[in-house]
Amino acid sequence: MASSTSLTRAEVAAMIDHTLLAPEATPAQVGVLIEDARALGVLAICVSPSMLPVRAPGLVVATVAGFPSGKHHSLVKGAEARLAVDQGAAEVDMVIDVGAARAGDYTAVLSDIVTVREAIGDRALLKVIIESAALPDDAIVQVCRVAERAGADFVKTSTGFHPAGGASAHAVRLMAETVGDRLGVKASGGIRTAEAAAEMIAAGATRLGLSKSREVLDGFPI
Repeated sequence: MASSTSLTRAEVAAMIDHTLLAPEATPAQVGVLIEDARALGVLAICVSPSMLPVRAPGLVVATVAGFPSGKHHSLVKGAEARLAVDQGAAEVDMVIDVGAARAGDYTAVLSDIVTVREAIGDRALLKVIIESAALPDDAIVQVCRVAERAGADFVKTSTGFHPAGGASAHAVRLMAETVGDRLGVKASGGIRTAEAAAEMIAAGATRLGLSKSREVLDGFPI
């Protein structure tokens, strides 16, 4: 199992989406987020779509669609994602209809993801937030399979806003085993220490969504 001492700070930074999705976030805070992201050497920033466009040279710009509930109409998610890409987003993290997944309606989940995929085409990476803490293991597996069929580039654990909780090493491992090396796996939600980040990476995470990036990175050796 990877530990915080077997990974370097730079290796972990290259996996981080430095995130600000709080509903009360201001443009000034987004500016600070970008400055911090550059100083930390992370891969990307992730902001709400209403904050776009932003100037962040040297950083990947990610945003969200259908966030945080996933209960938006698929066409609304698609339109939101397309507008975000038009405004400079290179990655879109969309939330599925978790209720459809819990009900076993994977056809609806597939249609939802396909709608967003078709809306953005190949102009941006698509990450699918499955809200793993709210799903049983069999549903996690099925949703990951559906996401792959729909053309997603990543599956992602959590919004970080669901009362059921955020990322867990168990969910990440299950997701990674399901998608193999064909899709990326993003662990997000409640990861606040180097030890937690290392545990997610050891479980198979290839990307981390963090709002406490500095605190996490300070636990890794240079």
